Amino acid sequence: MPAPRNVSVLKSFQGHLAYIRRFISNLAGRCQPFSRLLKKEMPFEWDESCQNAFNNIKAYLTKPPVLVAPIVGRPLLLYIAAQEGSVGALLTQCDDNNKERSLYYLSRTLVGAELNYTSIEKTCLALAFAINFVPQRAIKGQALANFLADHPVPAEWELTEEFPDEEIFLVEVLPPWEMYFDGAARRSGAGAGVPFVSPKKDLLTYSFVLTQACSNNEAEYQDILLGLGMAVEMQLPQLHSYGDSTLVIKQLTGEFEVKKPELEPFWRQAGELLAQIPEASLHFVPRSENGPADALAGIAASLAQFDQLPSEIPICERWVIPPPTEDGIEEEQTKKIEESFPILASQNEVRDWREPIVNFLRHGTLPVDLRERVQIRRAAPKYVFIHDILYRRSYEGLLLRCLSKEEGSQVLKETPRWNLAITGRRCSGAHRNGSNLQTINQLHADYIHQAPKPLHPTVASWPFEAWGMDIIGPISPKSDSDRQYILAATDYFSKWAEAAAYREVKAATVVDFIRTQIIYRYRVPRYIMTDNGTPFKNNVMDRFCEKFCIQQRTSTAYNPAANGLTEAFNKTLCKILKKTIGANKRSWDEKLGEALWAYRTSFRTATQSTPFSLVYGIEAVLPLEVQLPSLRIAMREGLTTEECAQLRLAELESLDEQRLEAQQRLECYQSHMTRAFNKKVRLRSFQKGDLVLAVQRPMLFTSKTGGKFAPKWEGPYVVQEAYTNGAYKLVTANGSELPITNGKFLKRFFP
Repeated sequence: MPAPRNVSVLKSFQGHLAYIRRFISNLAGRCQPFSRLLKKEMPFEWDESCQNAFNNIKAYLTKPPVLVAPIVGRPLLLYIAAQEGSVGALLTQCDDNNKERSLYYLSRTLVGAELNYTSIEKTCLALAFAINFVPQRAIKGQALANFLADHPVPAEWELTEEFPDEEIFLVEVLPPWEMYFDGAARRSGAGAGVPFVSPKKDLLTYSFVLTQACSNNEAEYQDILLGLGMAVEMQLPQLHSYGDSTLVIKQLTGEFEVKKPELEPFWRQAGELLAQIPEASLHFVPRSENGPADALAGIAASLAQFDQLPSEIPICERWVIPPPTEDGIEEEQTKKIEESFPILASQNEVRDWREPIVNFLRHGTLPVDLRERVQIRRAAPKYVFIHDILYRRSYEGLLLRCLSKEEGSQVLKETPRWNLAITGRRCSGAHRNGSNLQTINQLHADYIHQAPKPLHPTVASWPFEAWGMDIIGPISPKSDSDRQYILAATDYFSKWAEAAAYREVKAATVVDFIRTQIIYRYRVPRYIMTDNGTPFKNNVMDRFCEKFCIQQRTSTAYNPAANGLTEAFNKTLCKILKKTIGANKRSWDEKLGEALWAYRTSFRTATQSTPFSLVYGIEAVLPLEVQLPSLRIAMREGLTTEECAQLRLAELESLDEQRLEAQQRLECYQSHMTRAFNKKVRLRSFQKGDLVLAVQRPMLFTSKTGGKFAPKWEGPYVVQEAYTNGAYKLVTANGSELPITNGKFLKRFFP
């Protein structure tokens, strides 16, 4: 143990010594040389005397005395000692062999006037200190005894001796977890629903589609297996399971025998899962009390008929407005209501928004609602009440008269539209009523930049499973070989990219590119993401994808963000080509391979790896490493062919692990990106039959499209179908269908 080098280490050392002070004789005297260093404004100087005292304590601790417990009925011997700066005492007792054994050590430092005592006075002080010393534990015990003596238990209380010698603590027993299960088997498919109820009454709902055909009893067994499996994964200590299948519950409890062979595997596995839960029980409930599980199972069974399950099912609120009635019918219904319910037939008065501000400015009164009180206090300095009229101060210092709802509507009706367009200002009353220039002329309203739906990133579980394709061009100037297009494809997992230059890109070109550049080199992909361009959406491409069982997914019109990975690669590839072509701009097709090499060997932030290493399991050997041998090249030069083969096999064996780590990093990166994107989301959805306006496309306004004064929005259109990913199919008033449009290019139309 090194010597202390500063005050904090010295304090820690003395704290440890104080904890075992009863085992060290004259501890205060032994620590006196370096105890003075703890005084305020005392410089920390560890001299020879401090080091000697430190060594003395360490030597003493290597051979500590053995303390024994006192024996009741035998006399105690007290030894006292007094030194110049400390006093100490030792309490001993003779054992059966008449040998003295140590019981307790005491010591303390002399302070103040005690240092001036004579030898006999210091000895008396040591005797008084040893006799009057009380351990800390005894003080705590005495405090508890005094409290019990001051507050005795009343005589009429009944005492229990159920736990005579044990410490009892208050234990709150939480209710167990509850699980409800129900399976549904139909002709269209089977489903399972498992809602969990936590001890705090939180509801966790799960719904599963059973892909294999099964009977109703098999569906019930699969449902309870799914629920018990999740309970084991959550490590639930207690679980009460409730179901409406008498057969399944009686068989699992042992009351019924399993006679059908097809149910025995389910029964056996359910028993194993029940054994893994410390306290599990099964209970029968009627179907009327098992509503949530039955509803979840029904939803899953209904969705089983779809080839591809939706990732989310939006549930929206919608006002159902009854059709308008004739004036005579309306008056007659109103009259009947007034005759039947004279008290309830009253007119609701709309509160004037100016009233709280006027009351505060005139009388200093505030509303009862705390939030409204804060709003009134903040807004009041901007208003002034003159001659029973409320005005608002503008930034230019003008007083703007505040209008009620009726006055604001009258102003908007009588004010010419051109006047509002010229001033570009909002009337205070109109602003309060929600009527402004944007609602008057919706076709010239500003764009909506907030995303209407949360981000759903494309997730690829393995290399070359999903590819994104796009066309770059036409590129000006053309290459020397008269090429002006680049067809690019990017792997969503490893970020590996393939690209080729063409004079023109047709359907046959795209099919040949997929066959030669992707399938022949790597594997048949599972998904291919493209836009709605003619080279990608055609019969040739459809037949090719059907032949190789490839799912082609297309992004919505004018929404390149849906295929963001390919768009990002296009931008990166163009930047690399700009830096490599030099003065001869027409040689860009010759530099395409060099640009791809630079991209494949570059570090990708999402995977924390290079695309080359995720594909081949090793970093690429750069030309510079061959000219100036690097360390890994130098290490391989002395290896034999067999050793090189073994090293390469080891690299390939670790490739799967490297890819799994890259997948975890990619998921974390996408999670951070999704959280950042969702902070700016403003939920906006439409239903079938809604009237919407769409952004005028193309969004680059030139003289060919109407100039700068052309409207930004067009429509209205009718929503014919709403998809779960925020896309919508629109139709015009005459029934013509429009391309599928993303919701961020739509807004609601108010006729």
